[in-house]
Amino acid sequence: MNERIIGPIAAAIVGVLLALGLIGLGMSLSAGFLKYRAQERTVEVKGLAEREVPANLAIWPISYTDTDNDLPALYARFEAHKAAIEAFLKEREFEPAEITFGPPTIVDRQAREYGEQNGKFRYLGKAVVTVYTPKVDEVRVAIGKLGDLGKQGVVVSGEGPGVQFVFDGLNSIKPVMIEQAVKNARESAGKFATDTASALGKVKRAAQGQFSIEDRDASTPHIKKVRVVSTIEYYLQD
Repeated sequence: MNERIIGPIAAAIVGVLLALGLIGLGMSLSAGFLKYRAQERTVEVKGLAEREVPANLAIWPISYTDTDNDLPALYARFEAHKAAIEAFLKEREFEPAEITFGPPTIVDRQAREYGEQNGKFRYLGKAVVTVYTPKVDEVRVAIGKLGDLGKQGVVVSGEGPGVQFVFDGLNSIKPVMIEQAVKNARESAGKFATDTASALGKVKRAAQGQFSIEDRDASTPHIKKVRVVSTIEYYLQD
């Protein structure tokens, strides 16, 4: 009789203990989950740094053309044009090492498959002189004086790429700009934390964007705008 009574009572006790254990385990897991979720409260912000810098390198191609019916005479005239351009650049204190003369390219119009019989001149020639120099301001002044070559009979062509102004000193300003971008990002995150009655915690994740270098505008290609954006995710704390 007692054994029959004790059996169900023991089972009931075991069941109650098991239930209490599961409840405790559930509460423990729940507390841990809530704690984990609290740690995962984050804010992602972007920090921008911009700076205007002057170009420190100019690449200036000067294209010139001429025509003739006599090929040797055309080559001779190109030599004269080359000498005129060389003197023009030397007068403006460009060094020989900064100047590269390309050979003329001559086209025989009558030798084409569909010969241009109506053209006044049989031969058409074009050559390019390239100035590669850090003298950016001197290049800008010289461009405005190209008309002086026209007065000497040198036909400067508007075809082909124009002058390029380049800034190649990015490594010298990278550290300061990255520091500024991170500072701006932290200020934004701090403002968000204050507005949400939170405290700003440690960095969870950070991504450094690529630097971009562009002309400030179409009118001033010799002035560059350098830009970088840092993306940073911070933890938020109560």
